[in-house]
Amino acid sequence: MNAIFKALNDKTRREILNLLKQKDMSAGDIAEKFNISKPSISHHLELLKRADLVYAKKEGQFIIYSINTTILDDLLNWILTLKNQENEN
Repeated sequence: MNAIFKALNDKTRREILNLLKQKDMSAGDIAEKFNISKPSISHHLELLKRADLVYAKKEGQFIIYSINTTILDDLLNWILTLKNQENEN
């Protein structure tokens, strides 16, 4: 879970997730939306992959990234469980 929080702690990575929420994209498509280097975008995508927040699928010569909503559902359920425990005490 630490990897998830580390990934979500960065504004650029949160913006990447918002882009992927709209549609699947290649790293190049994502990089066009930011004023940072392509290697920096690749680094952000790698951290998102390690946290299981995005999937990467090879299509021809491109890698297409998509958001993993399952892990976000798990995170939200965990947070709600904490909230419910607080209300019970």
